[in-house]
Amino acid sequence: MAHFAKLDKNNVVVLVTVGRDEDNGREAELTARTGDVYKQTSYNTHGGVHALGGTPFRKNYAGLGYTYDAQRDAFIPPQPYPSWVLNEDTCLWNAPVPMPTDDKRYMWDEATTSWIEQS
Repeated sequence: MAHFAKLDKNNVVVLVTVGRDEDNGREAELTARTGDVYKQTSYNTHGGVHALGGTPFRKNYAGLGYTYDAQRDAFIPPQPYPSWVLNEDTCLWNAPVPMPTDDKRYMWDEATTSWIEQS
């Protein structure tokens, strides 16, 4: 089953849809057939890793509001906070301070650029 992201004029994903198996690898034909711009996306790819051990495709599965970056050939999610930085390897956003790994619940506080423990 092939998945495709429909892009607006700014390369922002406005729709993700399941395509026909025959359309796998044929995004140019799908774009020509519909008149809209489509880019294929892999349901099993996240952070540049394929969940089933296959070849990762375009860094991340596209979601609404994601941007397709042609230079990186990647789908990039919206930046969650102004202080977060794009990881070039995964095309995901990283907090400027790593979240603690002590099994407690934390929430990002942009005002202090720190993780706040949740009760």
